[in-house]
Amino acid sequence: MPQATNMQSEKSEQWNEGSTTTVLTELTFETPMPQPFPPSSLYPSPPPKLISPFDWTSRRKIFTTCLSCTVTVVSGYASGSNNAPGPVMGAAWDVSQTLLTLGTTTYCIGFAIAPMILAPFSEIKGREPVFLFSGLIFFLSQLGCALTDSFSGLLIARFFAGVGSSTFSTMVGGIVADIYRVDERNTAMAIFAGAAFFGTGLGPLVSGIIAFHLQWRWVFYVQAISCGSLTLISAIFFQETRENVLLSRNARALNQWYAKCQTLGMRGLNVDGQLQQVQWSIATKEDSVSLASLLRISLSRPLRLLVTEPVVFWFSLWIAFAWGVLYLSFGGLPLTFKAAYGFNSQQIGAVFTSMAVGALLGATVNIYLERLRPRLGNPIMSPESRLHFACLECFMFPTGLFIWAWTCRESIHWIVPSIAIAIATIGIYTIFLAVNNYTADTYHRYASSALAAQSLTRNILGGVFPLATDAMFSSMKIPGALSFLGGVALILSVVPWALLIYGPRIRARSKIANEIH
Repeated sequence: MPQATNMQSEKSEQWNEGSTTTVLTELTFETPMPQPFPPSSLYPSPPPKLISPFDWTSRRKIFTTCLSCTVTVVSGYASGSNNAPGPVMGAAWDVSQTLLTLGTTTYCIGFAIAPMILAPFSEIKGREPVFLFSGLIFFLSQLGCALTDSFSGLLIARFFAGVGSSTFSTMVGGIVADIYRVDERNTAMAIFAGAAFFGTGLGPLVSGIIAFHLQWRWVFYVQAISCGSLTLISAIFFQETRENVLLSRNARALNQWYAKCQTLGMRGLNVDGQLQQVQWSIATKEDSVSLASLLRISLSRPLRLLVTEPVVFWFSLWIAFAWGVLYLSFGGLPLTFKAAYGFNSQQIGAVFTSMAVGALLGATVNIYLERLRPRLGNPIMSPESRLHFACLECFMFPTGLFIWAWTCRESIHWIVPSIAIAIATIGIYTIFLAVNNYTADTYHRYASSALAAQSLTRNILGGVFPLATDAMFSSMKIPGALSFLGGVALILSVVPWALLIYGPRIRARSKIANEIH
């Protein structure tokens, strides 16, 4: 026994001689936790070992996905809720229906601009703070819409509603990429895309019923209540999903724990039989940048991706046009069904059910096709693998528009153009899903920034198209206007085919995509 004591004393002396050097250790989810020396019960317990979001339990992943997709429904709901109470608000404020469309435009402007800052910010500082901040802005702005006594006040409130709700659309794609690996991501992405479109159809439907039976302000009170409740639930239950943020927080906690242990007599850590002074860090340094640098990165990264990355540019153009048509339908659908069938606001709201049904069918079909993929010998080997089904399904977008154009007339039952709208919605849904999946697979860490660039373009067109609705349908008539849109949609259907063929070569020339991998 004395001999063992002497050996331990000699080892302690040896360790003590080498204890002045601090070793900078890169922290990962696999980093083992060294043991303190000398051992003591006085030391506080070290921070718990982190688990990668990829390795979360299925229950935790499902809960995070469901919560994120629920707020996506509320975000989509808000986008089309402004049109239903339009006639009442126009009469109260002596404002034309064309000017009232600006409520949708300002919402889209806020929706387009905010992700340029918030999405990259969430990649650097974390999803959780941005999620909660956006929810608070969303709640306050919806309350402002309900309480305002002026049209200008409504436009300002709608702008901030777009700012708040934008994160729930753009960032959720990044959250899905945070917690699901490529080969298991499609179902979650399909549910997310379905939630966005289901909410878009649900907004005019529910708002039309509320506006028909209650005071117009309740259209926005209902949204404020739902948004406020979800923000509170998120504050309690939502957990950070961003890998670099989790590791950075854990590194700081470990360094603080190490400093406390040193004050209690710990001389170092036993690292593979060697006594070392350790300082933990992570590979990325973005979490330590200044606010000015952070804003510069937030604004420049999405624009850089949009301008320099052909994948982002062409997908942005494709989804932007589809999104513009979707928002044009908020005014075009009431106009066409009122002209052809004499529908009132409640009946028109009911027709918007076709959008919600189209979203549900689109999600169901895409989830089924994804599960059928292995049987067809088509595994996910590259981002282009995501486009095989989309290359065919995207033709439902122009097909639905053509059918709507030539069947929306008094001599044909209203259910036929309603089905056509559902078909077009499935096509737009497929485009949205393909864009999100392909972008997440290609850009991984910067998926939210790439999606923010696409959000900018699609929401600008989403805000502009409704302003042209009356002029387009008046000059080109219903068949001509919808056929023109269908023709453009048909031309843009070449985008996924081009990426399917040339995508690998395009990605190989991308410095950003190669840098990320």
